[in-house]
Amino acid sequence: MDREKLLDSFVNSIPDPVAIAGTDHTVLYFNRAALELFKGSEPPVGRSLLACHNRRSRQKIEAVLERLKNGEDEVRITTRQGEDPENRQHTFMRAIRNDDGELIGYYERYMYWGKRID
Repeated sequence: MDREKLLDSFVNSIPDPVAIAGTDHTVLYFNRAALELFKGSEPPVGRSLLACHNRRSRQKIEAVLERLKNGEDEVRITTRQGEDPENRQHTFMRAIRNDDGELIGYYERYMYWGKRID
């Protein structure tokens, strides 16, 4: 199996949505779970991730990107709690760095603890 297929299969095996973006916020990749969020509409692959968010969220994403540029590796950007366990989640932005430690992108990952912890 070639490396690209292996990495694609790996990211698609993650049951929670994962959105990968460049430092300019262009969406480079959505795993299958992230694509499910856009069922019935066009996913933003190739477009700005910021277009999927309101003004307040865009400002938060920009601020977190600066923190990642300044050396942080992961920042929790939201926590949503609800009575329905399926709606309890944390959202994180995590740095993607090259071998020299330069920030080349980030990914948003979601952790739904109601689905993971009984």
